[in-house]
Amino acid sequence: MVDSGDLAICRACGTQFDVPLSSHPKACRICDDPRQYIPVATGQVWTSLNELKKNGHKNIIKQDPVDERVVSIWTEPKVGIGQRCVLLETPHGNVLWDLIAFLDDDTINFIKSKGGLKAIVISHPHYYTTHLEWGSVFDCPVYIAADDQEWTNRKDTSNVRKQVFHGPVGTTETIVPGVTAIKAGGHFPGSLLLHWDKKLFIADTLVTMPSGLYHIDRPPGTISFTFMWSIPNMIPLPPSEIMGIWKSIKPFEFDTTFGAFFGVEVRSSEVKKRILDSMKIQTRAEGHAQAEILEESYP
Repeated sequence: MVDSGDLAICRACGTQFDVPLSSHPKACRICDDPRQYIPVATGQVWTSLNELKKNGHKNIIKQDPVDERVVSIWTEPKVGIGQRCVLLETPHGNVLWDLIAFLDDDTINFIKSKGGLKAIVISHPHYYTTHLEWGSVFDCPVYIAADDQEWTNRKDTSNVRKQVFHGPVGTTETIVPGVTAIKAGGHFPGSLLLHWDKKLFIADTLVTMPSGLYHIDRPPGTISFTFMWSIPNMIPLPPSEIMGIWKSIKPFEFDTTFGAFFGVEVRSSEVKKRILDSMKIQTRAEGHAQAEILEESYP
């Protein structure tokens, strides 16, 4: 049996496959999807957990400067897309939002020192990475949307992967009391958001824009978020998908959004209004003057 640490991982997106590095796939099906890309400088390149450890990669662990119960974890040097995962220390147990490919002893020891994990929730297939490794190490379920199960690339022999959110956009699932996963769609049919204690964890479902980070005295028409089918290839979502995202978050109150990368938090009592404003700006810019989202208001 192949050591799971020797299984092939795509360097471009971090997805782990059920074959050893020595006989890696010809191509990565995640990167071949039009939402992603293959790096022009290197082409398709492969690695493994054991190789990453050997090459000196490490995970950076940082508490949120405003709420120390929120802890971001990401890898340096960058592996795959470079996103973070986020540890939520809730009164009902710890939940890990999203995932990164690299997992080392320091990360395992840190999370276990905090009480381990009750669950892992992954927003969309670009972040599925090494989720069977994480689920097995922490002996917890890994939640993904049933709509996106076709993008998994390893057999789940440990039965840690849980496919949920079989309903339409707006379907919710309580992960632990107070922590709600929301099916918002858009980027992928099953793209998820996570809501906890007036915080909305948005991953790539809502993409935080630079103008969203400093929004003081900004003129009308300044966008804070954008809504994309493909982020690197800059293909926007149509108004119908944007409206679905809005309907999914409309019932929830929040004053902070946490994006896919450390440092892109938007903290504002008006953040929900700014999301709606951004949706309208993008919709009008795409030339859809009669779209349903333009009739929405907040509060």
